Amino acid sequence: MRDLANWKGCPAPQPVLIEGRYVRLEPYDRAAHLEALWHDAFGGMAINPLLKYFTQDDFSGIGDFDAWLNSVQQKSGWITEVFRDKATDKVVGMANYMRADPANGVVEVGGVAHGRAMARSPLSTEAHYLMARHVFEDLGYRRYEWKCHSENQPSRATAARLGFTFEGIFRQHMISKHGNRDTAWFSIIDGEWPLIKTAFEAWLSPQNFDGDGRQKRRLEDIRVDLAAKERA
Repeated sequence: MRDLANWKGCPAPQPVLIEGRYVRLEPYDRAAHLEALWHDAFGGMAINPLLKYFTQDDFSGIGDFDAWLNSVQQKSGWITEVFRDKATDKVVGMANYMRADPANGVVEVGGVAHGRAMARSPLSTEAHYLMARHVFEDLGYRRYEWKCHSENQPSRATAARLGFTFEGIFRQHMISKHGNRDTAWFSIIDGEWPLIKTAFEAWLSPQNFDGDGRQKRRLEDIRVDLAAKERA
């Protein structure tokens, strides 16, 4: 844990452009991204099953989606980052920096939506690596959170794969789609980031993929091996 005797807090997250090897993170811009997210990334009305565990009601069309994105940014202070596949130049998904607490160095990644084009590719892994790296290294945060509906097993599995530590279930945490939501909490803290970062970079290396684009080593296994070497 860092020395907090002279802690002065962190800057609040701001929209940011981040270049990766496989994916580019772009600050959400309505003119550039709204239709691309709705049609290209999420398949129009197919967005509702994709966002099954989001708290807002199902969308009746792109107008609802537009209003929701505007609301979470203007009223809730979310910073929406859009994922663009550098190989195809297509918009493929999004995530948000949200519930920032700069005084204590805590911020959450949420509103995560991966379009089908992100499946079975390095895109989602690199996108989340870039978002976490920005939080810890550029902004100096101490804690990075991931929260999801306790029944959302794919999200829980993704958090664990990416290196977030499961911290427990907050019972009756909120109301979601007119029903109860128990929330699973996960986090990465700054002291864990160097090992997690090294694992991300090893997994994302072109040498970790065969000629068909299949991974040679799992991200989880790389972290385990790195932790074992640290203990040795």
